[in-house]
Parts: sequence; structure tokens; C-alpha cells
Amino acid sequence: MTIEGMMCGHCTGRVQKALEAVEGVSAVTMSLEDKTATVELGAGVTDETLTAAVAEAGYEVKGIQEK
Repeated sequence: MTIEGMMCGHCTGRVQKALEAVEGVSAVTMSLEDKTATVELGAGVTDETLTAAVAEAGYEVKGIQEK
């Protein structure tokens, strides 16, 4: 996920905590430098759910790329 608005370690911590709270998310790896979050998740977790969690934390998802 590419996330707009993260400026510091506190920001990435907020986003990570929000994503980890989503049911079905097993791991989150943040990169402040790249402004990304790599999310490992189970079946049934939608892009919309992840985007809503990030938005609720006060940040904007610019894109989601599946691997």
C-alpha cells in the first residue's frame, strides 16, 4: 500500500496499529522512506477495509498493489 501523509515514526506507528487491528491481518511492515505498508493477510480482507482503516487513522491510501 502506498500511503500519503506519513511524515515521521509516529505516523507510521499509527498506520501500523490501525492496519494490525483489522481482522485477518497477520503482519504489517512499514517504510517511512517509501511511504508504504506491506500487509500480510488472510482471505476475505478487502482493499476497501484496509483503506478505511488507514483513512480512520488520518492518512490517505494512494494505491494498493497485490503481490
